[in-house]
Amino acid sequence: SNLTGNQIFNATESNAGQSVAGDVSLYYQKPFDLQGNDATFAFGANISNIGAKISYTETIQKDFIPTNLRLGFGFETEIDKYNTIGFMIDFNKLLVPTPPIYLKNDSTGQFERDATGEFIIEKGKNPNVGVVTGIFQSFSDAPYGLKEEIREISLGFGAEYWYQEQFAFRTGYFHEHATKGNRKYFTLGVGLKLNVFGIDIAYLIPVEQQNPLQNTLRFSLTFNFEQLSSALN
Repeated sequence: SNLTGNQIFNATESNAGQSVAGDVSLYYQKPFDLQGNDATFAFGANISNIGAKISYTETIQKDFIPTNLRLGFGFETEIDKYNTIGFMIDFNKLLVPTPPIYLKNDSTGQFERDATGEFIIEKGKNPNVGVVTGIFQSFSDAPYGLKEEIREISLGFGAEYWYQEQFAFRTGYFHEHATKGNRKYFTLGVGLKLNVFGIDIAYLIPVEQQNPLQNTLRFSLTFNFEQLSSALN
């Protein structure tokens, strides 16, 4: 990752940051009958970007990469033999330490230090820990307790409609607390599925004006190897 372009900051030369990371995930789905119509319940979990810390200089302390936990649930059911509707919801949480609140001297306004020269933590926990410790610590280190921990969870939900398993219409909403990123936007989308290829288009509508996500279009292209194999045979 070469975000800094080898520029010099505070007399310190920067360079490309390097790290190695992996993901762990699982997915489960259960078909069942709902008043004579086929239906499916699905659950998924994913921990992404489990990896080493990164730094863009040789002297500055390394930072965590954005390890993220996502839990999602989905429900889909046939309305009739031509129409299908589904609903999905997911929860996201960064598995990195929350910055603590450091103690300040009331008279000077300067941060207090202990005998070793380290800043004294007034609320929260020490963020200078290893990657694995940081993952587990992220569930209980918010300076303002459980209320702030809940604010660190972002929420996304959506609905999807399919006609003859070929044409899809989608809508959704993503919410992030104002103190934890403040990303809030609606989504609208369409999809087209052919035998082998599929294309999906989504448009993001931010809740607030002058949002960096406004006028964002997302495209996805899928390729079904199983369908291709069946067509060739």
